[in-house]
Amino acid sequence: MSSFVSFNQRVIEEFRACGGKVGGPFEGAELLLLTTTGARSGTSHTVPLGFLREGGSPLVVASAGGADRDPDWYRNLLVRPLVRVETGSEEYEAVAVPAVGDRREELFARVVREEPGYGEYQERTARVIPVVVLQRTHEVDVAEGGIAGKLLAVHGWLRAELELIRRESAAYGGAASVGMQLRQHCLAFCHSLEFHHRSEDGGLFPYLEQQEPGLSEFFRRIEGEHRVIARLQEELVRALDAPGEDLSGRVQRMSRELEAHLDREEAQLLPVLRALGGSEG
Repeated sequence: MSSFVSFNQRVIEEFRACGGKVGGPFEGAELLLLTTTGARSGTSHTVPLGFLREGGSPLVVASAGGADRDPDWYRNLLVRPLVRVETGSEEYEAVAVPAVGDRREELFARVVREEPGYGEYQERTARVIPVVVLQRTHEVDVAEGGIAGKLLAVHGWLRAELELIRRESAAYGGAASVGMQLRQHCLAFCHSLEFHHRSEDGGLFPYLEQQEPGLSEFFRRIEGEHRVIARLQEELVRALDAPGEDLSGRVQRMSRELEAHLDREEAQLLPVLRALGGSEG
């Protein structure tokens, strides 16, 4: 195992040093680097993977060389779907969505036509080898810099992802099973929202309160709203695996609470952040 990790690390270093090009057994192959977050550890893990393209999105295969166990990176993205993709020419965030049912069969057949070795891997194992589409997330253009610009960028990402989830959940209605795309985007949204609020409560708000003590009451109110939204988030995640749950209704309630919260936060904080300029404390 240690030799395999060392080999992967050498490939990763060469990939980054040479703009996505590597030699040895991968010479001439099209590779990407996929960074996932450990399902239990919460730490980042990067692996080099071959890929194909599907409608402009990279498509990767969790073959593990035909082993009977899914690779770690695949198990990670089932729990933490928001991943980082490096292609050599660019780096961006994506939501990892495994294909299911007929769609998986269609994509895997195409993979095998282009790379027959994957068919041999499937023959070695009773495990259905997953095929994963890496859907690039929204890129939010913000005209200003500093902390104000960073806040607007995060809020813009959350709003765009929530709009996608609203559309997906409305399409499913009260269906007993949740589509994989909806599930993965819900999890990516919830984990990002949790991280954003934790960063505000533990970093941004204490810093701003030192600069503007008159905002203390506002921050206590916002922290209370964070707790309410956290409960809605937990209910939403539980509903993903609970047949018969009104997922669309839970998404709509989250939308109302979060949109109002983001509007209040921006109305109060953006003037303060702009007055502070580019300073980050």
